[in-house]
Amino acid sequence: MSKAQEEQDLQKFLRDVDEVTNLIQGLNSTDPSIQEKAIADTEKRLNSTAVKCEDKHKPTVDRTCINTRAPDLPDQQETMNPESFMAVLEKDAKERARKRKHNEALANALKEKGNDAFSKGDYALAIQKYTEGLKKQKDMQVLYTNRAQCDEKCIKALFHMGKAYLAQKQYSKSRECYLKILDIDPGKEKLCKDYIHQVDLEEKRQHEEERAMEELESGKHTAVSVKELLQKLRIPDENILYYADGIRLLTALMQDCTEQALFRTNNGFSIINDNAVVQRVFHTKTKSPDEVELFISILLLWQAACKDNEENQRLLLTHPDVNLQLPSLLLSEVPEIQEECLALLSLYAETENGRILLVRHLDTTRWLHIFMSFLKVFDSRARCALKLLTSLVPEEKFKIQCRIKLSTEALPLFIELLSSAETLNELGLAHCIAIMGDICSDVVIRMQMTESPDCWQACLSFLDECWNKGKATRYPECLYALLGLMMNLSLEPNLLLQDLAIEISGKCMSLFDCKEGRIVTRAVGLLSHILPISPEAREEAIKDGVVRKMIRFLKADGQITHGYAMKILAVCAKSSQEAQEEIVKLDKKCKILLKFLRSENEVLAGNAAFCLGRCFEVPGAATNLLDVDIVRILLKVAGRDAQRTSAQENAAIALGKLCTADARHTSRLRELNGMAVLNTSLKHMQGF
Repeated sequence: MSKAQEEQDLQKFLRDVDEVTNLIQGLNSTDPSIQEKAIADTEKRLNSTAVKCEDKHKPTVDRTCINTRAPDLPDQQETMNPESFMAVLEKDAKERARKRKHNEALANALKEKGNDAFSKGDYALAIQKYTEGLKKQKDMQVLYTNRAQCDEKCIKALFHMGKAYLAQKQYSKSRECYLKILDIDPGKEKLCKDYIHQVDLEEKRQHEEERAMEELESGKHTAVSVKELLQKLRIPDENILYYADGIRLLTALMQDCTEQALFRTNNGFSIINDNAVVQRVFHTKTKSPDEVELFISILLLWQAACKDNEENQRLLLTHPDVNLQLPSLLLSEVPEIQEECLALLSLYAETENGRILLVRHLDTTRWLHIFMSFLKVFDSRARCALKLLTSLVPEEKFKIQCRIKLSTEALPLFIELLSSAETLNELGLAHCIAIMGDICSDVVIRMQMTESPDCWQACLSFLDECWNKGKATRYPECLYALLGLMMNLSLEPNLLLQDLAIEISGKCMSLFDCKEGRIVTRAVGLLSHILPISPEAREEAIKDGVVRKMIRFLKADGQITHGYAMKILAVCAKSSQEAQEEIVKLDKKCKILLKFLRSENEVLAGNAAFCLGRCFEVPGAATNLLDVDIVRILLKVAGRDAQRTSAQENAAIALGKLCTADARHTSRLRELNGMAVLNTSLKHMQGF
């Protein structure tokens, strides 16, 4: 079996274990709605499994002759007698019990033999005895556990043991299993980290609930009050403000994890579906002032119950009614409801596990559009929404969900925002543009945006508005973010981008006069993406003096700018003799190129070596370097070890062109035993 297939099998195994574990937890839940859902899911899984088994084992033609009379049973007339029938059942039960007891004794004996072999280090014999024992009694769990321990590198078994220990509330042993997996395969660090977190969470939940029960039994005022208030809130047919006031009182009692634990163990999250009045308000579109008050009270209660409490956060999001209603609250026409809903979501965004819960249990396909819509009236909601987006964007599943509605909702709104910058808060818009730039790390989203003519046109028009043809920077924060977005979009070249290349490169060139270095750096970076895809844009840029400007940037400080500038020089030198001649003219002794040839940055050194090779094609360029130990420098680069071979290859090519242009360099190459170095480096680069 291949390693990839083993990994697939492992992942399927873990999914099955997780699914069964979740079903068991649901069946044991004190919340009736969760228990009911778990029962339905369990029946569905059992039916599905039964169908699969039936299909798998169903014969093509059934030729079995069924004997309707079982052996060793009385005839039909006798079984009609209830006393005879019960006697048969009792006899059968006794026989089964006798056989089970006999098999259990045999299995225990085999287990002891296996343990003895294990203690002596004879693992093969131990496995054999444990397996024989399982044939006698298949449900003897200790035999499975002991057999798994014989193979310390059996990752599946360790996962199974970790789950088993967790179910038995042996948290330390459960952690040890996952840590052992990590020792065996460090590549499963994230997976083990997630399982260890589950163990920590379960242990914390148990301690909280035990402490809560102790304080309730001791008569602690807040503990008793939580339980009493929850009972009063279940009284039916009271007016709306009765429930709103009761919920406010309950919220005030949520002082620490004790009250939070009592809230969940007393079905506090079922307050919605247990109360007809609350249910009605939840499903009413237009809300009265009293209904708004009830809504806000519930949101504040959820915030108090979920603050720094991951178990409560999980229960809230997995509650069926909350899962359906929470997203719709973001679209409420009441600003206060939106604000408290955002505040609740922000609690989740504060932790890694909370963010995972949000994208796992809620449909966030429209969130990008909804959150950006708050920018139209920049207030606390907009600031909270942008902060939420910033925390969610790194989550891969969130970006995947954003793909669905991007072209139809989020992207048109983003284009609209760029077109109405004068009415928006500059920092808010800059933040929004930066978020769109980060979302573009997803290749599907990036392709959707880069293939949109409206998106590019909006970006270019807004760039003009920010820069004002080189005279002033109107929205510096927005311009900086916009250039970053355009750099990311240009990673997916297409026909549209090729058509816009001359216009984009011209705008980048004009930005070189900006006094803000960070903006200039991004303009150079965007140009380094655009010029390789368009010969026409390169030709125009060379005519406009791009070589001279890149040499100027290379003389100044700025490591990031140096990388972009050297790439542009290499692109221009590759396709233009005019560019080659200008490089030689501006850097006669190649001091600038030699400086970056020595760089530890392999990409930078590789582009510098490439430029040198092209410059040696210019008549007289190689002769100008006779008094420079250029051969030694190039040999050093060609012979050094590196992850990328481009620098070595380009240095070797440059040496060849150097010696071809002026034979006097060949003598120096022989003096330094350079041919041997070149042969060795070429073999290394070719993988010989």
